[in-house]
Amino acid sequence: MSEKTQGEILMEKLTFKRDNGCKDEKIVAEAELFCEGYKCFLDLGKTEREAADFAIAAAIEKGFKPFDRNAKYNPGDKVYLNNRGKSVILAVFGNQPVESGVRVAAAHIDSPRIDLKPNPIYEDCEMALFKTHYYGGVKKYQWTAIPLALHGVVIRADGTKISIVIGEDENDPCFVITDLLPHLAAEQYKRTLGEAIRGEDMNVLIGSYPFKDDKVSEAVKLNILNIIYEKYGIVEADFISAELELVPAFKARDIGFDRSLIGSYGHDDRVCAYPSLMAILNASGTPEHTVITVLADKEEIGSMGNTGLESAFLKYFVCDLANIQGGDGFTALANSECLSADVNAAFDPNYPDVLDRRNAAMINHGAAFTKYTGSRGKSGTSDASAEFVGKMRRLMDANNVMWQMGELGKVDLGGGGTVAMYIANLGMDVIDIGVPVLSMHAPFEVVSKFDVYMVYKAIEAFFKS
Repeated sequence: MSEKTQGEILMEKLTFKRDNGCKDEKIVAEAELFCEGYKCFLDLGKTEREAADFAIAAAIEKGFKPFDRNAKYNPGDKVYLNNRGKSVILAVFGNQPVESGVRVAAAHIDSPRIDLKPNPIYEDCEMALFKTHYYGGVKKYQWTAIPLALHGVVIRADGTKISIVIGEDENDPCFVITDLLPHLAAEQYKRTLGEAIRGEDMNVLIGSYPFKDDKVSEAVKLNILNIIYEKYGIVEADFISAELELVPAFKARDIGFDRSLIGSYGHDDRVCAYPSLMAILNASGTPEHTVITVLADKEEIGSMGNTGLESAFLKYFVCDLANIQGGDGFTALANSECLSADVNAAFDPNYPDVLDRRNAAMINHGAAFTKYTGSRGKSGTSDASAEFVGKMRRLMDANNVMWQMGELGKVDLGGGGTVAMYIANLGMDVIDIGVPVLSMHAPFEVVSKFDVYMVYKAIEAFFKS
């Protein structure tokens, strides 16, 4: 073999090259095994409530106990906090005092979907339908003519809670938003893509048989209400105090002849929530610093509300941990570090013009760090410091984690937000890390198994730092 030339040596030493990570068969096998559990999580946790239930059940199985702010804890103790059934915090106490700083992995467990309005059921042209209000950033046309399942809870007039899942079992009925046949769509074709399907037209077909009584009006609606009442004891007024969500009735599936990818609803952001959850559940021994996984709600609509990370529940939790040890909570927050675990846009060769290829995240190139999100002039982002980015580079390289840098599109074409800015507001050092996603926010998104596993390995390394 000929010796390397000076130019080849300098190229190797001075330039930065990104590689496809799927060349190590051992790592690929580990990734495929890890993602079998992830696919189960996707199918069982299609809503924020279901994902929170999954996380709590898994935590209890691993020995986590409900957090008690009046209790005393020792290094290695494991606790969890259930925030209204829609967000969860898990923590393992470390050897160092909480005041010296904690390590946080923060992901969200809500996804774009279709919500029911408070008074949803109506009849038109002898068909029964639901009125809806979409949640998060959706391309509305993608949600028509696909099977939908109904998930959620209803609080009846007497205060009892009824949990509902209809459309996931193969023997269940499912639901659908109908679309216009192309033969009659001449006017629809003239609309812009964003207006082809209007929000108020996203009405869900739920039945067509009439109640057999000629003396009642809206007999189809009455028949549907009667079916619902007989099965669940719910009357129409109970929908006022309900949280019911329509999600795709698809199961998570392997994609490609080589099964290297996963197609599913809800990758954004359960694809980062699952690695964050597994990293804390699988942590062995006592960490040096207290480690925390937070799975939050409401990110898709700005992290508002008392289960979103713009609220104070994470801040209060960290302060409580510090106070238990006689430390100061605000000092603890200022000394803490966070990986904001959220997805990035994968470079798609079908749509190359919206991404800067040199700075876009690539499928199978590992965990994608995103120094800043926001839009246009970095509006609405925390923009991680060079020092913290450098620290994460060294940590990933030292632990053989395949990683890359990514941006959310070309400068003037859009962008997006994560929970990082709300974490930064607490005084923590924070950077986004996540899995590159194809077809983000669609009812059926696609990710690489290798990238999912690398995010897990990255958070695992972070918790040990």
